Parts: sequence; C-alpha cells; structure tokens
Amino acid sequence: MNVALIISGLICFAVGFLIAYLVKARNVSSKMIVAEEEAGKIIDDAKRRAETLLKEASVEAKDRLFKMKTAFDAETNETRAELKKLDKRLNQKIEKLDRRHDIFEKREKELDEKEKEINELNENLETDKVKYQAMIEDQKIQLEKISGMTTDEAKDLLIKAMENEARHDGAKMIKKITTEAKETADKEAKKIIATAIQRYAGDFVAERTVSVVPLPNDEMKGRIIGREGRNIRALEAETGIDLIIDDTPEAVILSGFNPVRREVARISLQKLIADGRIHPARIEEVVKSVEKEVDQTIKEAGDQAAFDLGVHGIDPELIMILGRLKFRTSYAQNVLQHSVEVGFLCGIMAAELGLNVKLAKRMGLLHDIGKAVDHEVEGPHAIIGANLAKKYGESPKVVQGIAAHHEDVPPISVYDQLVQAADSLSGARPGARKELLENYVKRLEELEAIANSYHGVENSYAIQAGRELRVIVEGDVVKDEDAVMLSRDIAKKIEETLTFPGQIKVIVIRETRAVGYANK
Repeated sequence: MNVALIISGLICFAVGFLIAYLVKARNVSSKMIVAEEEAGKIIDDAKRRAETLLKEASVEAKDRLFKMKTAFDAETNETRAELKKLDKRLNQKIEKLDRRHDIFEKREKELDEKEKEINELNENLETDKVKYQAMIEDQKIQLEKISGMTTDEAKDLLIKAMENEARHDGAKMIKKITTEAKETADKEAKKIIATAIQRYAGDFVAERTVSVVPLPNDEMKGRIIGREGRNIRALEAETGIDLIIDDTPEAVILSGFNPVRREVARISLQKLIADGRIHPARIEEVVKSVEKEVDQTIKEAGDQAAFDLGVHGIDPELIMILGRLKFRTSYAQNVLQHSVEVGFLCGIMAAELGLNVKLAKRMGLLHDIGKAVDHEVEGPHAIIGANLAKKYGESPKVVQGIAAHHEDVPPISVYDQLVQAADSLSGARPGARKELLENYVKRLEELEAIANSYHGVENSYAIQAGRELRVIVEGDVVKDEDAVMLSRDIAKKIEETLTFPGQIKVIVIRETRAVGYANK
C-alpha cells in the first residue's frame, strides 16, 4: 500500500516535472523568437542610421569643400589684385627711371661740353697769365726807375704805412670797445638794481625811541605812581625804562634806548592798567610774564624772517638776536624789515649775476645783526655783528660781508659789494626812512650852501629828494680839468659835514659859450 503510494507519487512528480519543463522550453522558445525579432529591428535601425550619417557626412564634406573653394577663390582674386597693383607701380618706377636716365644723359652731355669750355678757358688764362706777368715785370722796372726805390724798399714803406694805419684803427677800436663796455656795464648795473627794486616791496612800521601808552583817564596816573612813588619805581626797576608822567592828557611816555625793554614795559603797563591791580608784587609778576611773551615774540620774528628768505641752519641764539631787531629802528626804519629787504635784494641781484643766491640772502639778512646789541657793546655795529656771526658759527664769507657792508673793513668779494648796494638801496629809496619836513628842507639847503661856497660856482640845485646835487659853474673861471676836482671836493666836504642815508651824487656842469655878431 505504501509502496503503491510512493510509486504513484513519483509518477506524478515526474509527470509534473515533464510538464513544467515543456512549458518552460516553450516560453524560452517564444522569448528567443521575440529577441530575434527585436535584434532584427535594431539591425535595421542601425543600417538606416548609418545610411543617414553617411548622407549627412557627404553633405557636410561637400559644404566644407565649397567654402574652402570660395575662400581660395577670394584669396586668389585679392592676390591677383595686389599683383596687378605691384605690377602697375613697378611699371611707373621703370618709367621714372627711364626719364631720370634720359635727364642724366643730357646733364652728362652738358657737363662734358662745360668741361671742354673750362679747359679752353684755363688754357687762355695760362696764356694771359704769362702775358700779364711779363707786363707786371715791365711795370715794376719802370716804377723802380721813376721812384728811385727798389721793390723791397717800396714793400717796407708800404708795410710801415699799413702798420701805422692799423695801430691808429686799433686805438680807435680799443677806445670804442672801452666806451661800449662802460656803457654796457652801467646799463646792466642799472638794470639789475631796477629789477631788484621792482621785484621787492616791503612795508615798514615807524617806530621811535619812545613809546606812548594811552590811559583810560588821568586818575590812572596817580595809581601808576603809587604811594610815595613806589609803583613807578618798581616799574622802572623791573623794566629798566624811564616812565615820564607829565601834563600830557591820558598818556604815559616810556623812554629808553633798549627797544626790547621798552616793549616789555609798554605791554606790562597795558596789562596792569587793564587788570587794575597795580602794586610792586603784581608789577614784578606781570613783568616776568611779559618778558617770556616778548622772548617768544622775538624768537617767532627771527624764525619768520629766516623762513621768508629761505635761510636755514642759523644758530638758535643768533635767531633770538635777529628777532630783537623787530623792536629796533634806524632813521625811523624798522631794522628787521630792513634786514629782510636787504636779504631779498641781495638774492635778486645775485641771481641776476649768476652767484650763490642763498649765500647772498644770508649775508643780507644778518648784515645789521650788530644793531641788536650795539647799545650793550661798544664799537661799530658792522664789527659787532661780524663778531657775533663768527661766534655762532657762520662762514667766513658771511662774517666778511657783515664786517664790510659799511667798509669798516675793505670789501674783498662781489658779495660784499652786493650787501653794500642792497643796504644803500633799502635805506635810500624814497619812503624807506622818514624824516621831518623841516629836517628835509634844512638838509637840502645845507647841500646847496656847501656847493655855493666854492669859487666859480654860479648856482646849485639839490634834486631827487637830496640824492643828487647839480652844480653849475662859470665856464671862464672853472676849466674842464678843474670841474672834476671840484666835484670830488664838494662830495668830500658833504661826507665830512652832513649826516645822510645812502649816497649823494654830485654833478658839476660847465657850459662853454661862443658868441659871434654879424654886422652890415
């Protein structure tokens, strides 16, 4: 029973397996058929695509070939056009060369003809030369017979005559050149001076040896004097300046030769008046404070003057001394402004002459440095200034220029002369120095009186603000040679007798008259 069941089961399993195998084989066969159909389709599509690509490649190749042919044709046409142009230009050049060749051939023929003519002329000249040489020899022989001199003697005589004539002409030429050189030098000097004056203009502040301090009222005078004069004594002791309190309404006068101390006293008194507290202790405190302010002002003034001129490297102590000139005056001319102006004038003239401009400016700025301490040190301010410059390390040229600007020592360089000229220009130009009308008129009268005191002087005139004195003399009494000596004598007497800034030019004029009468 069990065996029959097992056998029947095996049979069923085998039948099922066979059926499954057959079904699977059928499925595989159907799939293979489908796959074969799809493969056929793919192959057909690939063939169609390949044909399409071949057609496209063929079209593209034809298109590229057409484009290349078109470009080649265009380039060929362009090359042909250029070749035609070059050929045309070449033909033109060949024609020009042909024309030039014809011209050169014509010129060559003309030159040949001229050469023949020149050769003929040379032959004729040689013949004429021999002929004329013989004639000259005959003439020489005849001249020797007529003059009684040989050829050598005649040559010597002619050479001597030419030498005398050349010497005479040379002397005239030398005189002419000398005169022209003097005129040119005078013109150049005047031009340089005029240029320097035109290019510089300075403003001057009129200062005096006294300062006036205004008061709010006359009652302030009593407070300044103080009990038993203790305030005024304290002020004078602290400042070293005399206070003059007189009948001048609402004003106090400060008098002193030291301009810096006078400025300290002026500012101190103004501060005390404004503050209202006037007593010895307060006076001492204010004066010390003002001294510091004035010292700072002096330093700033010195620095500004050096900066304006572009002068650097001056010792700080010398700058302080230079700044003190701000409060110093000479003939009512501010000395610091005068020094700056002289520096500018020196620089301008040095530039015109091609000299060292900075050195000239330095000399001009420091030339009056001695005036800052001339009330403390004895001697001429030029020598004092030179010693100061030497002490504070200035160069020997600068020291020499300072010492020589008033000829306390002889000038030895052109810079010394420039400083002298600039100093005279700054002090003597119109408006630089102020003086009273009475003093001005008196100085002119004294100039004319000195000239009129000499024998033979007919009249004299002081002109150009007293810078020039014209003296007219009698022609019968004073000769030409005497006129030169007379001008020198008058100039010397003016130097010895009068005090004046700058230079006075003395011109002696002698007139010669010839009178004739025509009678009938």
